[in-house]
Amino acid sequence: MTPAGLARKRLLARGALWWEALWPALWPALGTLGLFGVFALGGIPALLPGWAHVLILVGFVAAFIAALRHGFTGFRAPDAAAVDRRLERATGLAHRPLAALQDQPATQDPDGLALWAAHQSRMRRLIARLRVGTPRPGLAARDPRAFRAGILVAFCAALFAAGGDAPALLARGLVPHFGSTPPPAALRVEAWVTPPAYTGAPPIFLPGQGGSATIPAGSRLQIALSGGLGTTLPEITGLPGLAFEALGGGSHTAQASMQAGARITIRREGTEIATWNLAVQADAPPIAAFTEAPVRSPRGLALRLPWRTEDDWGVVTLRAEFHLAARPDAAPITLEMTLPSAAPKQARGLAQPDLSAHPWAGLPVQLRLIARDGAEQEGRSEEVTLILPERSFNHPVARAIIEIRKGLSLNPGGRMEAMREMDRITQAPDAFEHDAGTLLALRTARGQLQRDRRAEAVGEVQELLWEAALALEEGRDTRTARALAEAQRQLREAMNEAERTPQAENEQQRSEVERRIEQLREAIRRHLEAMAERLQRENAEALPYDPQQRMLDQRDMDRRTRRMEEATRQNRMEDAQRELAELEEMLRALQEGRVARSESPERQRQRERGQQQMGAVQDMVRRQGEMVDQGQRRAEQQEQRAAQQRRLAQPWNQRPGQPGQVTPEQQQQAEQEQQRQLQAEARRQRALRRALGELMQQQGDLTGEVPEALGQADQAMREAMEALQEGRDARPAQQEAMRRLQEGGRQMAQQMQRQFGQGQGEGEGEEDGMGETEMGGEGQDGEQQLGEGRDPLGRRARENTGNADNGSDTRVPDEAEQLRTRRLQDELRRRGAERERPAEELDYIDRLLRRF
Repeated sequence: MTPAGLARKRLLARGALWWEALWPALWPALGTLGLFGVFALGGIPALLPGWAHVLILVGFVAAFIAALRHGFTGFRAPDAAAVDRRLERATGLAHRPLAALQDQPATQDPDGLALWAAHQSRMRRLIARLRVGTPRPGLAARDPRAFRAGILVAFCAALFAAGGDAPALLARGLVPHFGSTPPPAALRVEAWVTPPAYTGAPPIFLPGQGGSATIPAGSRLQIALSGGLGTTLPEITGLPGLAFEALGGGSHTAQASMQAGARITIRREGTEIATWNLAVQADAPPIAAFTEAPVRSPRGLALRLPWRTEDDWGVVTLRAEFHLAARPDAAPITLEMTLPSAAPKQARGLAQPDLSAHPWAGLPVQLRLIARDGAEQEGRSEEVTLILPERSFNHPVARAIIEIRKGLSLNPGGRMEAMREMDRITQAPDAFEHDAGTLLALRTARGQLQRDRRAEAVGEVQELLWEAALALEEGRDTRTARALAEAQRQLREAMNEAERTPQAENEQQRSEVERRIEQLREAIRRHLEAMAERLQRENAEALPYDPQQRMLDQRDMDRRTRRMEEATRQNRMEDAQRELAELEEMLRALQEGRVARSESPERQRQRERGQQQMGAVQDMVRRQGEMVDQGQRRAEQQEQRAAQQRRLAQPWNQRPGQPGQVTPEQQQQAEQEQQRQLQAEARRQRALRRALGELMQQQGDLTGEVPEALGQADQAMREAMEALQEGRDARPAQQEAMRRLQEGGRQMAQQMQRQFGQGQGEGEGEEDGMGETEMGGEGQDGEQQLGEGRDPLGRRARENTGNADNGSDTRVPDEAEQLRTRRLQDELRRRGAERERPAEELDYIDRLLRRF
């Protein structure tokens, strides 16, 4: 009985014997084929004449046949006995147990048969552990120098170098060409310089035959060389470490970073191919400077920091650093300036930061501007020493608390002196009207200074002292108004961040927006309560509306906050921002109404004077427009007379008594009449300019400053008056005067809004640069009413008298409308850039984007 698995092991052993017999016989022939592959893939056949190629092919064929004949000499296929012997040798079995299984006993004696059965059983147990073993062709003995490994490595290298051209090269090696040798591809040199990414400059392509160029420092030079005759690697000089690398197919490349100028030369087999003289332009550090000396703003507590910056490749960031003069080693105050674009090469601006709440307010500081470019270079302005504006406190205890706060800024280690001052204040509670909040704040600050030895504890105590001083100086409604403004700012920042975050990743941002909305709702509630308490103490009306209307306002505010939350959950940030803008408008109107009711008679008279002055500006705009229209009519009449004279000057029209001909006397009279009209208009222009000068003086007496646009209008009126006196065309100057009057009226409205519209106390608030009302402002709801004398868009219609529209009823769009307008414009520009759209649609988009 044959043991299980013996047939499979015999099959494997037969395969091993075949491999051990075939591989030594085949490898010389395979080695010959490998040498031919190296010969063909190396492109050598293309360089040989046809007859030489034929001889080499014949040689390879003869060598291949000889190798096959030599290898298969004495080759014999393995038989069954050889298979069994291999299994027995690989397992290490003696006495040929496989043959014993096939033998038959020579006797029929029962004892002999039993002995034979035992012998076969023992053989079967030996056969159960048969092994095939690994094939051993024995090539190491036949090829002791391992030529086979060298041939294999050379073939793989040639195949890798040939790449996708390997099939074509092999075919070219098998078929000789007896025609003329094809000329090699023409030598091609390509060189270009890639400037650093921060420059934003495009690549600079160098002439292939050589030349000169100036490139930015840090640029990357790349050279590609292909084609031409030559078996040696090209040589490149001029930069250390710059060398060519073979790409295959006769192509080479080299690249290096340019930090200094160099003369780059390429040679091949001793012949100069190209030379470039490259000069490197070092990246200059950016420039930062103040265009004017930093000073306190004319109104408010802000600093006026006019700045300018420039760089050869663009400024990345600009910041202002404030160092405390008494403690130069203290951490500075850093303010990031807003640049007009991503990386402007030149920029100017005006920053007006309000640092009146900072612990360094009222102390000398050293200010410096620092600009940084894309190469991480920094440019610094000259250092300016100034005193940070501080808020003035009238309450004596508030002033004492602020002095303690300043002392901690100058000497953070003077905790004991600060604690003694706090004890002195708390021992006289009559000075702060026994206010429990002030007492608690002072006790808390003293305890923290005594127990908390962290460096950050001083800053926390200074914040407590600031809040305590404000609480004494202001009422609760002022604090809640500041908290409300802060809540609005934080909500708007959260909305902007959520809008910038991709939709799939802004779940956390939406949660942050919802949290800010809840904070805003609570800040609104507290502010309304504080306003009611203050007005009740002052024995005034609770609000400028009746109680029912006031409840409606509260419900409307709650409704808008709920809409904001719903829009945030649905990721409609545009709608949420619009609701926030409308809510801010409601709060602004509510605040203005309360201030208007609590104004003093003197302040109301000043407001009325301001309104009269804005009305006077409107009248000036109207009168200047009439003069522009009159000048236009006069110019048209002159053109008509000139055309008529040219027509009558033709030869065929020059007949005596021809109707329409002008005599010299008539022409002289017309010129005199025109001169009288010009002089009369010049007198009117002088009177209008005199009236503008009086208005500017009154505006300066009322608000302390004169709008710049009014001064420009005065200059334009003077030019128009001189043009009229000299008989020149005064329309350009008159139109400029009318535009400047309109702009000056808007600036006056903004000044009036800042001084009277918001009811800000002296020294508070920063200039917004944009008033909330315009000349001829609308109703409190901000909507333009349609009616007689208005066009369908709600604008005043132009009268037949020729008066120019002075834009007095123009309403400045609110922030939500501006945001929506910008989005529509961006979408139109995006669609207009898709040139595959139909021509009719692209023309329509261009007309929509065109500015008139």
